[in-house]
Amino acid sequence: MANVNDMMDKLVSLAKRRGFVFQSSEIYGGTGSVWDYGPLGVELKRNVRDAWWRSMVHMRDDIEGLDAAILMHPRVWEASGHIAGFTDPLVECKNCHRRFRGDNADIQGGQCPVCGTREAFGEPRMFNLMFKTFMGPVEDTSAVVYLRPETAQGIYVNFQNVVTSSRQRVPFGIAQVGKAFRNEITPGNFIFRTREFEQMEMQFFVEPGSDDEWMEYWKAARRQWHEEVMGIRPEKLRFHEHGADELAHYAKRAFDVEYEFPFGWQEFEGIHNRTDFDLKRHQEYSGKKLEYVDPTDTNKRYIPYIIETSAGLDRTLLVVLMDAYREEEVEGEQRVVLRFHPRLAPLKVAIFPLVKKDGLPETARRIHDTFKAAGINSFYDDSGSIGRRYRRQDEAGTPFCITVDGQTAEDGTVTMRDRDTLQQVRISADAVVAYIQERVR
Repeated sequence: MANVNDMMDKLVSLAKRRGFVFQSSEIYGGTGSVWDYGPLGVELKRNVRDAWWRSMVHMRDDIEGLDAAILMHPRVWEASGHIAGFTDPLVECKNCHRRFRGDNADIQGGQCPVCGTREAFGEPRMFNLMFKTFMGPVEDTSAVVYLRPETAQGIYVNFQNVVTSSRQRVPFGIAQVGKAFRNEITPGNFIFRTREFEQMEMQFFVEPGSDDEWMEYWKAARRQWHEEVMGIRPEKLRFHEHGADELAHYAKRAFDVEYEFPFGWQEFEGIHNRTDFDLKRHQEYSGKKLEYVDPTDTNKRYIPYIIETSAGLDRTLLVVLMDAYREEEVEGEQRVVLRFHPRLAPLKVAIFPLVKKDGLPETARRIHDTFKAAGINSFYDDSGSIGRRYRRQDEAGTPFCITVDGQTAEDGTVTMRDRDTLQQVRISADAVVAYIQERVR
């Protein structure tokens, strides 16, 4: 466990030092398992989100986008089963009163892992994971609403709206990125399990009987996306199929996409065959027809099966951070570098004047402004030795650095340094934007 903790501590330290992730409300002692994304973190998160949206919605004709509200009618959660069944077993230590999930391996044997008390726990009780609040001025049972524990239900209740407005035909999908909230008993491992998080979900509606074929299609498509678009090392990814004792009540078949974290193989995306369970339940509870009518055969009516791909955005970001993290020796010195795929890097390029004189800062600023005008996130830095500036950008994951030096005034060229290969080439200052654009797509 020492190595696991050491690796996670290094990543958490880097994330704070370079402005990726901060503890929420840190000046007040922090809020448990709630995190804020800093200047680099919000850019990285946005880049992951945008890459997913581009792949799922913009590059396909058979998937539509949606942004459903966080607050929904309470009957939605009755129909989905969350009010009755979205629970975990909870136990409490009789001595220190810390609470744990009843299936937590650390409490097996009855000893509290915090205070060490033996036979510390009584019988578990069930604990609903949804956050409850009230809508309107009166706080009574008629005003109860919930912060959504998942984004999928907003897609299901809008199924007919999207069919009607978009004129899509089955098979087609609806994609959404949004916040969800779970009152986790034992969150942890940095941003892996949190109480407030974002999901990237796509529900693909198919004709019953074609669901097995589409399940295999989306398994392959999602793995390919993580490898080719996110740049995740293939050997760090695997599928885990749910056994009969693991399947959710709505699932015919389910797979987890797992990554090998320092704390073990863990799921960060699920691919599920949810059958027609969700639409049938909402049809039953709402009294509204949710059948699909085939426009080519009006006698053909059915409730579609659903193949779901559900990825945690925060977990995916942790995968990207972890997979990019390297400690290397360069010319006898240690460097920490984040080898993000260039399209995900928060900063695409950094511009340095070699010295603060001879007009070099002004030239460097002009190049920096050119990148900004082109919509490429760049960073200007004239502080410290050139080596220190390189190291700061390595830790930020910036794939390219441009140095403006004395030769720039003579022939209009600058030095372009590659983060991964460390190779430096001279190119025309007029060509730098095109050079970077080509490599960060």
